[in-house]
Amino acid sequence: MNDHTNPEIPEEESTQVGMPDSAPELPLELSEVKRVLEAALLSSTEPLTVQQLKRLFSGEIDADNIRKVLDELRVEWAERPVELTSVASGWRFRVKPDYQRFLDRISSEKPPRYSRAVLETLAIIAYRQPVTRGDIEDIRGVAVSPPTLNALVERGWVEVVGNRETPGRPAIFATTKKFLDDLNLRSLEELPPLDELQSSLEQAPHLVALEAASQPPETSSTSDGDDNPESTESHHAG
Repeated sequence: MNDHTNPEIPEEESTQVGMPDSAPELPLELSEVKRVLEAALLSSTEPLTVQQLKRLFSGEIDADNIRKVLDELRVEWAERPVELTSVASGWRFRVKPDYQRFLDRISSEKPPRYSRAVLETLAIIAYRQPVTRGDIEDIRGVAVSPPTLNALVERGWVEVVGNRETPGRPAIFATTKKFLDDLNLRSLEELPPLDELQSSLEQAPHLVALEAASQPPETSSTSDGDDNPESTESHHAG
């Protein structure tokens, strides 16, 4: 009776022949997961969601563990000039405001400046949304010029979310995730007090200025403008 087993191939080796791809990969070490997340977030120009970060590991790491590692990373970076933060669109690294002012000195971009018309309009939309242009005009007591709303829409801070079912079906405006991202917020519930909004916008890094010069020439005393100290909510209320 012949034995057809090849004596030259040890039994433990013969079980792996022809199937090298089926061998399971070693589990990732926590330190390696952290470094991969750091690399992805530091190289990205936009916030990344947990689901996007999960794809880095081809299903080896679940969403809950991704969040745990992100929280650990946030603690590790807490004392550095760059911090890991969670915003509306996901997670990102950003320069802390205390250090951003030094970087602004070598930046070619001008510091953010906002006309009062733009700030008042943005504040009304942020704190009273959803609102129509008519709602904004009722609160401010002056007409809202199209360039004011257009500037906010083009900046990505405001968008049209529908139309009110009234005559003329006016557009309804609300803030965007980008607005929250630029303020380093996760939700509208985290908005600062109204009187702190301007300083929060000025501290937000890498924002494009909305200059007062972008406003059209005044055509009447009831249109948008910065030279009329009475064009405020208090004027309308009075």
